[in-house]
Amino acid sequence: PAPPAEGAAAAPCCPAHSSAPPAERIRVGLLTVSDRASRGEYEDRSGPAMEAALGKLHMPVRVEVVARDVVPDEEDRIRAAVQAMCASVDVLLTSGGTGFGPRDRTPEVVGPMLERRAPGVAAAMLAEGLKHTELAVMARPVAGTLGTTFVATLPGSVKAVSENIRALQPLLPRIVALLQSGECTH
Repeated sequence: PAPPAEGAAAAPCCPAHSSAPPAERIRVGLLTVSDRASRGEYEDRSGPAMEAALGKLHMPVRVEVVARDVVPDEEDRIRAAVQAMCASVDVLLTSGGTGFGPRDRTPEVVGPMLERRAPGVAAAMLAEGLKHTELAVMARPVAGTLGTTFVATLPGSVKAVSENIRALQPLLPRIVALLQSGECTH
C-alpha cells in the first residue's frame, strides 16, 4: 500500500486499534447447562439473566443474542452444543456446571476444547464476583478461544451471571475485534 499523504494520519494496523468499531454487532450464543432445566423441571433463569445483563452493557457495538440452548450436565451434549454454537457466534457464554457438584463438568468439557486459554479473563470474572461474595472463588471458570469465537463459562446463579458479564464489558469489544481482524502487525 502507498504511504499516507503528507499530513494524513496513518491507518491503524488493525480494526482493534482503530477508534471505529470493527463490526456493527457482536453475535452472542447463550448455553445453559442444567439437568433440571433441560428436563423442564424448572424454567431456565440463568439464560434470560445472561441476555438481560448483556442488554445493560454500554458497548461501542451492538450485542445481539443469536443462539440459545439448554443442555443437561452431560459431557457429550455440552461438547456438541459448544461446537454447534461456535460455528455461528462471536461470543459464547455458558452458565451452570462450574461448581463442585458431582455432575458439574462444564470446565472439564470446555477447557480442552479451547485453542487459546485466557486465564486473565477468568480471573477478572472471579475478581468481580469477589466484590459481592467470598463464595465466588468456588466457581471454576474457563475462558478462551475456539476458532474465531470467544468462550467463557459462567456460574449458574442468576446473580453471579450478571456479575461475571459486568467483568466482560470492557473486554468483549477488543477480544472480538482481534478475533475478527487477525493479529496486529506490531
